[in-house]
Order: sequence, then C-alpha cells, then structure tokens
Amino acid sequence: MNQPLLSFPVVDGSADAQLVSLRGLCALSAALSGEHQVVEILRMAGAAVPSLGSCRTLASYRRVDGEFRRDPQERPAQPGLDAQVSAQDGAGSVSVADEKWGWAFVLGSWSGVVGSLIVGSDRAPRPEEIFLLEVLAQVTGAALANAATHERAGLHATELTEINEHLAATVLRLERQARALEVLSGAAAYGQGEQGIADAIAQLTDLPVVVEDLFGNLRAWSGPGRPERYPKTAPEQRDRLLRRLATHNAPLRVHDRVIMLVKPRAEILGTLALIDPDDQVADAQLFALMYGSTMLALELAHQRNLAEVELRLRRDLVDDLASGTDNDSAYARADALGHDLRGAHYVVLVHSASHLEAIAETASRAASAASLHAIQGRYSGMIVLITDRRPDPAAFHHALREGVDTTPITIGISGRCEQPSDFARSFADARRAVHIRQRSRVPDGATAFDELGFYRLVDAAHTQGQVEDFVREWLGALLDYDDNRHSDLVYTLAQYLECGGNYDDSAAVLHIHRSTLRYRLGRIRELTGFDLRDMNVRFNLQAATRAWQFLAVVPDP
Repeated sequence: MNQPLLSFPVVDGSADAQLVSLRGLCALSAALSGEHQVVEILRMAGAAVPSLGSCRTLASYRRVDGEFRRDPQERPAQPGLDAQVSAQDGAGSVSVADEKWGWAFVLGSWSGVVGSLIVGSDRAPRPEEIFLLEVLAQVTGAALANAATHERAGLHATELTEINEHLAATVLRLERQARALEVLSGAAAYGQGEQGIADAIAQLTDLPVVVEDLFGNLRAWSGPGRPERYPKTAPEQRDRLLRRLATHNAPLRVHDRVIMLVKPRAEILGTLALIDPDDQVADAQLFALMYGSTMLALELAHQRNLAEVELRLRRDLVDDLASGTDNDSAYARADALGHDLRGAHYVVLVHSASHLEAIAETASRAASAASLHAIQGRYSGMIVLITDRRPDPAAFHHALREGVDTTPITIGISGRCEQPSDFARSFADARRAVHIRQRSRVPDGATAFDELGFYRLVDAAHTQGQVEDFVREWLGALLDYDDNRHSDLVYTLAQYLECGGNYDDSAAVLHIHRSTLRYRLGRIRELTGFDLRDMNVRFNLQAATRAWQFLAVVPDP
C-alpha cells in the first residue's frame, strides 16, 4: 500500500504541535495497519521520522530467524552500523558517521522484537520528540507483526490450497485405481481369459493392447489397428527384449509401445503392451498396465496349471483304460475332464515316425471338425483319441494329411466299446489294426478293426491259442532262418503273396532288384520245400503270413 504521508511540523514549545504529531501518528498507524508489505511499512515509518522532530532515518532493520537484516538492502549502509544493531539487539545509542546523535529504536510487538529503526540528528532530540519516535516504533512494530501474521496466514492458505489440491488429486488417482482394480478383477473373476483382460485394459487406457507369449506370438489384441498379419520378431531380438524387461522390472518404452513383463514368479510367460505412438501414456494408464500384467500373469499361470492337471488326468486315464480299470473310477475321472464316457466309444491310434506334436494338434482339430467328443493322450508312442463315435477312416486320415506334411501316418480304429472295463481289448484291437496297416502295401492310411475281415478270424483263433501253431507249421523254417541270419525272408514272402506273385510289384514294394527277389524266393523254396505255384500252398502261406503280421511277432524289417 503506497499512500502519501502528511508532514506534521512541530512548533517549538507548543503542546498543540505535539498533539498534531500524535494525530499524524494515529493516521499513520491506521495506514500501517492496512499494509501487509514489510518493505512498504518500513518505508512509510522511515518517511514519517522527519515530521516528528529534528531526526532523520538512517536505516531500518527487520529481525528474521533471530538476526537483524537491513531492509531495504539497496539503501547504503553506515560503516559498522549492522554490527552495532546486532550487538545491542536493535536498541540503544549507536555511533554513526557525520551524525552527532544516533539511536536505535526497537520495533516490538506482543510477539517480541521484530525489527529496529535507526535515526540520527545534529543534536539530541527533546523528550517529546523521543516520545513520538518511541510511539512510531511501537506502531511500526505492531504493523510488522501484523504483516508477519498476514504472511503466515497467506502461507498457510497457500499450503492448505496445495494440500487440498494434492488430496483431490490423490482421491482422483485412488478412484481411478479402484476402478481399474474393479474392472480387471471382474474380467478375471468372470473367466473372460486373457482376451477379457486385454479388453479391460484397453477400456481403462483408451489405447490398443497387445498380449504376446514368451516367443512373441500374438495371444490377444484389443482396440483398433490390429495388423492382418502380425509381425513376429527374430528369436535373438526377442531374447534381448525379455532380458531388458527383466532387468528394468517396470514398464519400458520400446519405440511406439510401453511393455510390461507377464511374470507370476521367476518364469516369464509373455508380455503385455500398450500401443502409444504419440508418447502420451499417463500414470493412470501405467497403473492399469502394471496391475493388468499382474492379473494376466495369474490368469496364464492358472491356465497352465489347469492344462498340466488336465494332461496328468488324461494321461493317467488313458493308461488305466489301456491296461484295464473299473467303470466307476473311469466315469468319475472322465467327468472331471468334461467328457461323458458312458455309452459306446472307440479307440483311435495314430502312428507316425515324426512330428507327433503337430499331428496331435491336427488330430484334435480334425475330431472337433467331425463333431467328435474325444479324450486325447499318448499310448505306446502313439497318439490316442477315445471318441464317442466311430470316425470315418479315410476322411479322418485325409484330414490329418492335409494338416501335416510328414512321413506316413498310420491310423488304427478299434471296434465298438460299451464300457470302460472293455477298453483294454479295444486298445489291443486298434493297435493290431495299426500293425497290420503298417505291414500292408500302403502303410499311409487308416484301418478299422471291424473291417479287417480275415484278420478278425485270425484274432478269434488267436484267443484259443491256435494261430501261433498254424503260423509255426507253415513259416517255422523261415522264422528260424530269419532269427539266425538276421534276414527278412518271411516279410519278403508276405509282400510277394500280397502282390499276387507279381515280380515287378513285389520288388518295388520291397525296394529291391528283381534278381534279389528271385534269389530270396529260391531260398524260400529250398528251406520250406513248398511249391509256390501250388494254389493251396499259396493260400495257406498267405494266411500264415497275414496271421504273422497280425500277431506282430517280429518288427518291421
């Protein structure tokens, strides 16, 4: 507050003059009480000194943190004055150059000393002048105290405003975080899976969300901008990124993405990323990303645990069905896998020398496409499906060959099985169908046990123990020779008979030259004494070789 001060001259020896000066001080007090700027208060007090007598203002001080600081600083300091004021605690006589008399009037208030006003004169002031200067000092001290109070109140108000703003921001942040927790927890609780969690994060952040597995394959995308063909980074680059994320252990910006590891414990399951090309991700979005990664880690870990439990249940159930188990236990475990084992079922065995994992996935898709409800597992190095209906052999094999380009795929399908306790026989039937198919002219195909015809007669005779005797009667000499010489004359004879005695076809199936085939057939005649041109001999030999294939008494050559 900058107001013009009136000058109140003192008339020597006049009481009226002192009264006028007191009135001026009253007016000054009113003016000072409305002023809250310290510099202005000290300026107004200093300007009033000459109007109260013969003195003039030399300096003014403000006490801050127990020290006297000259204010304003730009006024030239009297040599040694600062030290005198500090030593005298702002009160008493002071020595000032070019001044015959100098005095420090303490500026006090109810709170103590708040400053000091230094005045000088060519003579010692009269008592009434000293009185007026003391009144001025008290008025100024009160004004300074009032200004300090106002300043503190202003600071408190500012601090309170800042606290309220911070509190409001904290409440808003907590509300946003609570909403994020609610949305993400709801997505996980209602079993919406990783896609549901990705959708929830996209809803919270208004940014596209990408979920990738450990190898960089796309698992889920939510939001606009999904590419038709998702790009996959090179394995080396992917490994470097995962190491950076593991070291950083927090959201990391990589180009246009902010990425977070999905890591329930020590094992990395994948990554979660926000697509942010404009680099505008805020704290609330980062919180949604971090909490989303936690929920996603729990979801993926839960899925893995379920898959492992289901795999063990399937493996144990398939093993027990193959070896024989009671109906009630099989029904209960199949129910736990979500499969109704009651009613007719079939065992489907799939054999291949390689790519079993790919074939297993293709077999699962083929069964679903054919509307077959199946339990899938492994048995004796083969893929097994226990289906509620009999698949068409040719169509099922064709579906597998379309999905996998690999070595021959041999499929064996059992007959009808009415209850779990009969599955051991069904497994044996499907396995025999596979073995017979493998030893046929076209091993790449499917064979159903109930379509084997002659081989079913062999199987019936086998249960009575007569098949082995028949095979031994007709092939015994050749079997002994093959065992001792590690040769394959029985297999050669079987393929020759299956080809109807055609030399070219037989040599092609056996992958040998015609002359080699001729030599082997000659050895067969010498060892057995059979005439291969005799129709009855050929019939019995073909029956014996087919029975030998059915029993799988030797492995493939």
